[in-house]
Amino acid sequence: MDPRSPFSTSHPTEALDRARRLGREIVAAVDDVIAGKHEVAEIAVTVLLAGGHLLVEDVPGVGKTTLAKALSAAIGAPMRRIQFTPDLMPSDITGVSVFDPETREFHFRPGAIFSTVVVCDEINRATPRAQSAVLECMEEGQVSVDGRTYALGRPFVVVATQNPLEMAGTYPLPEAQRDRFMARVSMGYPDPDAEVAMLADRSAASTAVAAPAVTKPDEVAAAIVAIEDVHVSAEVRRYVVALLEATRTSPDLRLGASPRAGLHLVRAARARAALDGRDHVLPDDVQALLVPVLAHRVVPAERAGGTTEPGARAVRAAAARVRP
Repeated sequence: MDPRSPFSTSHPTEALDRARRLGREIVAAVDDVIAGKHEVAEIAVTVLLAGGHLLVEDVPGVGKTTLAKALSAAIGAPMRRIQFTPDLMPSDITGVSVFDPETREFHFRPGAIFSTVVVCDEINRATPRAQSAVLECMEEGQVSVDGRTYALGRPFVVVATQNPLEMAGTYPLPEAQRDRFMARVSMGYPDPDAEVAMLADRSAASTAVAAPAVTKPDEVAAAIVAIEDVHVSAEVRRYVVALLEATRTSPDLRLGASPRAGLHLVRAARARAALDGRDHVLPDDVQALLVPVLAHRVVPAERAGGTTEPGARAVRAAAARVRP
């Protein structure tokens, strides 16, 4: 990088260097569990270090929940799994105030959302009422119950999974809720060699995840704070806005990317730059994250099979018309 480039600042600080090493160690640990899915592991860790939430959309049995388990194991953090079903109540997620007859007082009993990594399994199988209980938690990092507010810890990441094909009897996530997820990924089927190795592994049927703990939650929280100092130049910010505007004026889209999408894109680009050992964001960082961050937020002019693939194509087409 030319030191006179408008994108560069100074050399990475010690805190950013620690964040880079920590991020790479987490990626390597997740890689050990979901072999052959390095790009998915990198996006998951990027979302974690950017303080965002991840939507994993794919067919059953390809390792969506395993990804979340590996991530929580790698950072040595507790994980809670919520199976979203039509009878799930909001209080099952956020918690409830219970009356104690001895003290004649109400005591708050935290729900499953009070964890570091929360897996919302098959989120589109619960009613909108239950889905909406996660919204404040994701956006504000807090829970409001009976007029009182309870802060969630940091780091806090929601990993929601859903099957995009079997839509009968489901409650598709509205655009407002999809917009809360920083990125969306698909696991895809493993490559043949990885699948052969999996079939030969007698422990593959076990639900335990053997990812080693390479760090602690407080170190991840410190890395998130350090990454917030990664420099984003005015040129990069204008490039991001131009990309957002291109999706809003695209004839292939009924709904373009929101301002929140731009904020998430910049935050994710900061994390990606830090993982690459830089203290500044390049247009390349933005381009690499464009589809994972934007495709699930836009609404194609014609939907096909409930997947976000038409959205991905439309985002790529819109971005091709913008020069960095």
